[in-house]
Amino acid sequence: MSTTGATADPLAALGALPGVADSVESVRKAVDRVYGHRIMRRRSNAITSEAALRGARGSAALSGADWALEEVRRRTDFSGDDEARTVGAALRLTAEAGQLLSIWRQSPLRVLARLHLVAAATHGPEVGRPRQAGEPVDEPLVELPLPGAAEVNGRLEGLSELIITGGSAPALVTAAVVHGELLALRPFTSRNGLVARAAERIVLIGSGLDPKSVCPSEVGYAELGRAAYLAALDGYVSGTPEGMAAWIAHCGRAVEMGARESTAVCEALQRGAA
Repeated sequence: MSTTGATADPLAALGALPGVADSVESVRKAVDRVYGHRIMRRRSNAITSEAALRGARGSAALSGADWALEEVRRRTDFSGDDEARTVGAALRLTAEAGQLLSIWRQSPLRVLARLHLVAAATHGPEVGRPRQAGEPVDEPLVELPLPGAAEVNGRLEGLSELIITGGSAPALVTAAVVHGELLALRPFTSRNGLVARAAERIVLIGSGLDPKSVCPSEVGYAELGRAAYLAALDGYVSGTPEGMAAWIAHCGRAVEMGARESTAVCEALQRGAA
């Protein structure tokens, strides 16, 4: 996304695209339904914990480790093959995201570096910083042209300025742009998809749209499927109004599906308590 242009608030301009307001309203209604559930008033911590687990499973699935939920729940060792390491990285990021809210609005680039450090879980010189010229990127499921290191740095700075400056854009729009921009740039040498979805989660929590983190959009993305996810990302990368609106709508549907997932968890807990 280009952050230069005539408008002083480009995120707010995206919010005015055709259909985006409907997506924003639909997401708000879905979120309100789960927050209004009687179980949320008594057992919100349990719902948050379950949403974290299901969100991590969904994010890992989009990165090629499509494990059953119960397998993720029962496993304690994620140091085996690459799929296990991917699931472990998704779980660590989900746990870390809530700890970084106070830093995000002041230093989003610092948060992104921390997220990559947590996801990579290695100590190489490339970890926790944007990739340099000539460094390869291990993100095989995203096959878009890879921006050069100079473009990455410039666009990350632009994204950081938008976050720090703030504005009137709905939380969904900001979250979708953060997510889409990080996927398009792939600023790190690995784990960019996991980092992008964790950053979206931070925006949704910190904005107040989903303060208890009970609407895991990652569940929705996984259910909608990788093909739909990548097709919507193509729209974001195109930069056209229609493409951007389609990406935001896709993100909105994912949040709604995450909210419905947690509503179903609330219903199950309520039946168990009856």
